[in-house]
Amino acid sequence: MKCLLVEPPKDIWFIMGDYLPPPYGIIQLGAYVERELPEVKVEVLDCNAQGVDWNGLRKHIEKTKPDIVASSSLATCNTYEVARTLQTVKKADPDIFTVTGGIHFSFMSEESLETYSEIDAIVRGEGEVTFTELVKRRMSNQPLNDVAGLTYRGEEGIVKNPDRPQIKDLNTLPFPGYHLVKDLVHKYRFAAMGGKDAPYALVEGARGCPHKCTFCTQWRHWCGEWRLKSPSRIADEIEYIYKEFGSRFIWLTDDNFGPGDRAEELADELLKRDIGDDLSWFIQVRCDDIVRLKDILPKLRRSGLQWVMMGVESPLPEQLERYRKGLDSNASYEAVRLLKENDIFTHAMMIIGDRKDTHETIETTRRFVDDLDPDFVVFTILTPFPGTDVYDSAKEMGWIEDDNLFNYDMAHAVMGTETLTRREVQEELYNCYNNFYGSWGRRIKGIFSTNKLKRSVNWDMAKRGLLVQLKELI
Repeated sequence: MKCLLVEPPKDIWFIMGDYLPPPYGIIQLGAYVERELPEVKVEVLDCNAQGVDWNGLRKHIEKTKPDIVASSSLATCNTYEVARTLQTVKKADPDIFTVTGGIHFSFMSEESLETYSEIDAIVRGEGEVTFTELVKRRMSNQPLNDVAGLTYRGEEGIVKNPDRPQIKDLNTLPFPGYHLVKDLVHKYRFAAMGGKDAPYALVEGARGCPHKCTFCTQWRHWCGEWRLKSPSRIADEIEYIYKEFGSRFIWLTDDNFGPGDRAEELADELLKRDIGDDLSWFIQVRCDDIVRLKDILPKLRRSGLQWVMMGVESPLPEQLERYRKGLDSNASYEAVRLLKENDIFTHAMMIIGDRKDTHETIETTRRFVDDLDPDFVVFTILTPFPGTDVYDSAKEMGWIEDDNLFNYDMAHAVMGTETLTRREVQEELYNCYNNFYGSWGRRIKGIFSTNKLKRSVNWDMAKRGLLVQLKELI
């Protein structure tokens, strides 16, 4: 049995710049299949990293003749690329069994099979056990009717099997399968974070989040549970990737790093290991959690924590309440202050396009960000991703004006507000970026900053003309 896992040829979100991440979802999946079914030949084809276009993908399929092809799906905006990938597979050989999964397809599994005839099955939710069971059934020509977590094409139509319970202990998972892309590891990069001098990798320390923000797909996807790997296990993975594959910049992909003893234990684990001082790692965390971690930030910085992304979202209490964020702007100010005090690069995420947003409230957000003064800020447009409370409300109320899933990338306005048209929301996004990054004083200060990441990001922003790209969206 040959199983091919494909990262499709796809456009990288332009906000990220020169960015090519490892295909974490499918290398994790591949490692699990290898461990459970060693007789299966697993191959990963990362089209972007290997320079494989659509024609090249078809030729690869025709040459290698896999039995099962699964395409990764990172986000709603990649839906069409996933469908085209599996359509290409079917054109090469209609008998190949095609599979996808991920958040969008999990929430839209039946609708997706109705829309895209090239997809044979969708793995919903957590993929490792379900996909491996699917492969095993296909090997022995057994029916799929009791494979939990699967939606597929049965003899009499589309079948949606019951959900699968989640894995209880994430420490039991194999290490992510970086060996499946070992010849490509040097190509994975995030130029703004140091480019080729800091080979880039992802490590998963947790799944889910204890919070339930209305705009977020993650908490529903992981069934409202927050499951953690142990600090020693996370450090094991970081050390493994650092030593075996030369990765020096590692993004800990947890949706929420969280507060508490776990953070200090991870720092201690990293500090006691034989890892050089060139390790740099990056987390996503709430502002209020940074405040709770204030006493151990120096230790976290010594262990290699250099970049923190925080979901600030808005300065307006009523918006934060609608987002069910459970946060106030005082925590944001304190978090930025603490991070800068510890020479940790500060990255703020902001949202515009809330249903109640006006030109005036968005101007308030811009003034707030100026005052907050993070090292880096990404402004996004509130987007109704399937699987979110925002989507449920927008669908019910008829607010969604654009059904082109390619535009569901948080940079295109797909709906207006009560007082702003889609075009006006799009203009406001440009104004937000132009206000922050169009400041020559801020640019010069950033380019000559003593913080190396701040210097790198500001040089990157200056070179790639982000403001021009955003202007073209209007």
